[in-house]
Amino acid sequence: MVSYVFVTVGTTKFDKLVKSVTDPEVINALKKRGCRHIKLQIGNGLMPENDKLSNEIKIEFYRFKESIREDIENADLVISHGGAGCCIETLEAGKPLVAVINEDLMNNHQIEVASKLSEGGYLYSTNCDNLSYVIENADFAKLKKFPKRDPNLFAKSLDVIMGFC
Repeated sequence: MVSYVFVTVGTTKFDKLVKSVTDPEVINALKKRGCRHIKLQIGNGLMPENDKLSNEIKIEFYRFKESIREDIENADLVISHGGAGCCIETLEAGKPLVAVINEDLMNNHQIEVASKLSEGGYLYSTNCDNLSYVIENADFAKLKKFPKRDPNLFAKSLDVIMGFC
């Protein structure tokens, strides 16, 4: 069951994602999964149109805050832009993730990051146009757990390069 969904656009504008998540088709797909609460971090983007928000799902939003870690940890599902930072933070928290590519960005690293993580079985990757389809059809239980980082790995690699090992 996906009762609580957290959506983040990161530090930029991604109005198309906010509009997609609040679209009736996506709202219905989330309701089918048991969603009762959506929290959106909208960055510098436009505020969602109140008259188009669902009466059946509690929807709240904010622009920025010091850390989104608590929102990620409380979520049953995270829908995020495809930026590396948000993807890794969500995966390290062990939360299912749908990474939505912002196709309007130039030199779009999001496609590369989200595609590789999707190919590895760690998340689902999509664009705004296919978001409702992915939400309806994704089997979040099949996603792989993201490996824990080894904080000593860089130091070990540096030791090898420097000839200390």
